[in-house]
Amino acid sequence: MATGFFWDERTFWHGGGNYAFTLPVGGLIQPLAAGGLPESPETKRRLVNLMNVTGLMGELDVRTASEASTEALLRVHPQSYLDTFKEMSDNGGGELGLRVPFARGGYELAALSAGLSIAAVEAVLTGDVQNAYALSRPPGHHCLPDYPNGFCLMANIAIAIEAAKAKGLAGRVAVLDWDVHHGNGTEAIFYDRDDVLTLSFHQEGNYPLDTGALADRGKGAGEGYNINLPLPAGAGHTAYLHAMDRVAIPAIRDFAPDIIIIASGYDASAVDPLARMIATADTYRQITHKVKDLAAEVCDGKLVLVHEGGYSEVYVPFCAHAAIEAMSGSAINLADPFGVTFEVRQPGARFDAFLIAEIDRMAEELGL
Repeated sequence: MATGFFWDERTFWHGGGNYAFTLPVGGLIQPLAAGGLPESPETKRRLVNLMNVTGLMGELDVRTASEASTEALLRVHPQSYLDTFKEMSDNGGGELGLRVPFARGGYELAALSAGLSIAAVEAVLTGDVQNAYALSRPPGHHCLPDYPNGFCLMANIAIAIEAAKAKGLAGRVAVLDWDVHHGNGTEAIFYDRDDVLTLSFHQEGNYPLDTGALADRGKGAGEGYNINLPLPAGAGHTAYLHAMDRVAIPAIRDFAPDIIIIASGYDASAVDPLARMIATADTYRQITHKVKDLAAEVCDGKLVLVHEGGYSEVYVPFCAHAAIEAMSGSAINLADPFGVTFEVRQPGARFDAFLIAEIDRMAEELGL
């Protein structure tokens, strides 16, 4: 079976208005020549362009999806939130929560983003495709049920999980978030449940500032089913591979899920403007290989990557291309034009040894 690729041009038309970095223009915040939020359509559009040029797109089962239904959205988000969002969207847009502006029609575009995730998860669980990639935009892993933040307006992965559960397609789901920012929304939604294992690898003290601690393990029935691995700034290729081997793989193997879903952000890359990590396209290729092998072992290969963050228009396409190559088994093996540059900038042996020791220490505290 082929790898499914779920995307829709309309998601690239989601807009956030006149911003510079993460602040609205005004006062001392000057407009940019090519202004807007760091979460722009270009990282995703250039990924599609690159896949078309290399031929990778032709190797995939390319599909779109419908907007998530109100019924699907209500399994995660309260009616009051959806009503407020829809009213603002119909009346020209605005800003909900923290740093989540949107234009007219933003509600429908967010529902379409969630719909792509729903369709990708369902296609994998029903055996229609072996694994799948959802190019969802706007992203979703920071969105709480009633409070969007961090560019996220609807909780795409959580909505997809609940839709699959409502159809009886999955019982246990593992979510691994390797976006460089803590997956606080996904964590919060499933924090007191034992049927969804949530793991987040993120840069310590980046975003959000008040979540993502190692000690946050879940509560009630969910105690022990939430894992955070806050990594020091400057972590690179070796640290990410070790985190997979030492924490993610054993935790997911022990949980034995029906499907593995990745919140696949590419903002841990070496040139991302919103983080200070040094991952490369090859990092994403290798960690995707690792999780694909794990999925083959524990859940008959059922794996979905849902696109989250990543804000370098130049480099995100190469990182995501490498991940999609790995999950699809493509023989293209696209050369990273920045690979040599970023390889020589990887942490030295002493810092890598420190990072490995830190990951081992945290793994022991997690009981792994």
